[in-house]
Amino acid sequence: MVQARTAAPSSLGNFGREHGEEIICRWLTFVTSCHLGPGRLRRVTDTELTLRERKKLRTRRALVEEALRLFTERGFGEATLDEVVAAVEVSQRTFFRYFSSKEDVALAPEKELWAAYAAEMERRPPPEEGSPLPRFEEVLFGAVAGMADGWERRFVVSRALCDRTPALVAHSLRHCAEVTDRVVALATRRGGVDELRTRLTLELMLAAWHWAVHQWSAEAAADDAGLGGADREALYARMREAFAALPGVAALVSERG
Repeated sequence: MVQARTAAPSSLGNFGREHGEEIICRWLTFVTSCHLGPGRLRRVTDTELTLRERKKLRTRRALVEEALRLFTERGFGEATLDEVVAAVEVSQRTFFRYFSSKEDVALAPEKELWAAYAAEMERRPPPEEGSPLPRFEEVLFGAVAGMADGWERRFVVSRALCDRTPALVAHSLRHCAEVTDRVVALATRRGGVDELRTRLTLELMLAAWHWAVHQWSAEAAADDAGLGGADREALYARMREAFAALPGVAALVSERG
């Protein structure tokens, strides 16, 4: 996430429904309601959606997968929307029911994760006392666990594409600022919570998350299977490693006093 500030969306509905993403919002509603215990979410199967919703979800996934394939093979600037929709055999009008732009579809795996994260933060009441860090970490583990099968492969390809595409970096930074503001607003909605400390705590966790994703992506790229062999368990391991370092980082900061 970034330091830039943008206005937080007024509701999770607006946050997750941009440009016809109703089907994803419904899927996220299932995700955030299917708890197995603290920090654990059950992955929702397509059969738990209606036939119409399953068709929409398949179309959306196909658009994401074909867009990522074309953008990776031909370059983000060179591949066109016409090529993306032709590969999926839909119209541009259909594309724009799901996504607002090429940037939007290229970053779809990342946006799905943070929409699930914000949805779960909204569902949970803020803690009455103590550091919000354990809750931030727990919800992120749950959001990653709740992503659909194959999400990790789309996510790692999307991140690799973003890392070498300035237009996607800028789009990702704007989205990250919106998510940060939204989560801070949710975490501080109980009276008496320090907004500054909450924001800094969240951004500390997000720094650890970014390190974990960077290491995981690099390992996937170096593997013989390439990015297509990205493994979610390996991401969990890197997340645990990064989050375990945070108390020591906080202790270093406290030594200033």
